[in-house]
Amino acid sequence: MTAAIDALDVRILALLQRDATLPVAEIAERVASSKTVVWRRIQKLVESGVIRERVAIVDHHKVGLGIMVFAHIKMSRHNRDALPTFLDAVAQLPPVIECHTLMGDVDFLLKIIVPSVEDYEHFVWQKLSQIEGVQEISSSISMSQSINTTCLPIRLPQAED
Repeated sequence: MTAAIDALDVRILALLQRDATLPVAEIAERVASSKTVVWRRIQKLVESGVIRERVAIVDHHKVGLGIMVFAHIKMSRHNRDALPTFLDAVAQLPPVIECHTLMGDVDFLLKIIVPSVEDYEHFVWQKLSQIEGVQEISSSISMSQSINTTCLPIRLPQAED
């Protein structure tokens, strides 16, 4: 379900996506509104779930996690319990930072960050391949990130003519 947002919300969100630590007074000044209005809008965006989290984005290379891998997972069966069981299992694995359920040739796409290729190999053999129902794992190692942003391109819906 899409939350109802207006142009002011879009401007507030644009600022918060770039720096969630901005004081309300500075946001209000930049969007040409009052502090009270901006504070209420932010609270509404949090309560409605539009703003899910306020986090620090850490450079994985600078904390010793130099390898980013995209693992394509094919399941051996697709019964009622297999997919939720897999999702529960990967949610317990800290190297998995994203999990996407896909349509097509594979069932899941995992984004995994580890210190080295050797660590990834160990992770695949000792953890990922041991999850019940995993039939096939195909991995792609990211050589570089050309684009890396968390800023969503939020736009207001266009009015119909």
